[in-house]
Amino acid sequence: MAQENIFLDMILAKAKANVKRIVLPEGDEERNLEAAAKVAKQKIAKLTLIGNEEKIKSSLAKLGADLADFTIIDHLKSDLLEKFSQGYYELRKSKGITIEQARKQMEHPIYFGTMMIKSGMVDGLVAGAIHSTADTVRPALQIIKAAKGIDIISSLFFMSRGKEIFLYSDCGVVEQPNAQQLADIALTTTITAKQFSVEPRVAMLSYSTKGSAKSADTQKVIDATKLAQEKLNARFGNSVPLDGELQFDAAYVPKVGASKAPGSPVAGKATVYIFPDLDAGNIAYKITQRLGGFEAYGPVLQGLAQPMNDLSRGCNADDIVATVAITAIQAMKE
Repeated sequence: MAQENIFLDMILAKAKANVKRIVLPEGDEERNLEAAAKVAKQKIAKLTLIGNEEKIKSSLAKLGADLADFTIIDHLKSDLLEKFSQGYYELRKSKGITIEQARKQMEHPIYFGTMMIKSGMVDGLVAGAIHSTADTVRPALQIIKAAKGIDIISSLFFMSRGKEIFLYSDCGVVEQPNAQQLADIALTTTITAKQFSVEPRVAMLSYSTKGSAKSADTQKVIDATKLAQEKLNARFGNSVPLDGELQFDAAYVPKVGASKAPGSPVAGKATVYIFPDLDAGNIAYKITQRLGGFEAYGPVLQGLAQPMNDLSRGCNADDIVATVAITAIQAMKE
């Protein structure tokens, strides 16, 4: 019997309760169309599909979807193309871009979709089934930019197994964060945990627990822990437990936590795991997924003023549905 997926059920219910407008710039791609039909049927989000209008309408009809549930835009023929070109030019002219270059950029569907967010036409974007991560992250950084009070854009994976839900960060964007950046990642991931109804107990991870090893790497995590605690206290008062430096077993296993970090408010019961660098985070989520039997949802971009999320090019329609729900929840007010 399949294991109950508490996280998936939660995000779908949460998205349905406050329907947001999400754009799929790869709207005429097969998996996106299959996902779009499912999203509309379950009333998870109100979708805008960008692409060849004839192909989109034909495919949706074959899938039994009601075309009235969608906004369909062929961006290359849209009246919005010139408006968005001018808007993008104004945003980027200080970087030396010309209006001709801006028009060319707007021919890319993800840039067009990002300008839809910027203009308030939609609340979030999901792409990446046929484009690289850079194709999604670059327009996000150029057009949407970071949320107020956030200094760095990062990513996380939701790791779900039965009733267990953990947040791993950063596993996809920031290669070698310094102490200040790690602290910012901890803050942003805590905000994300709260958005998704996960009680944040934040572990700043290292190969050392409470001074068991000493190096520049462990000192970075010690410094990041102090900075992160200050950031969390300023944002949430003293309501969010955070501790470090902790090894993963000390953060996850109650007996090990009690032995290695007695009295810690986080050891043995962490829900948010902040990794010291991208190598550690990326390797850890894949091990957790492949050996631990967890479902991995992500990478989810966090810290943006408005949400945009990247898909794996190996994704299926159900992955897209889940990412649409996640993006919709991120679009809700904190």
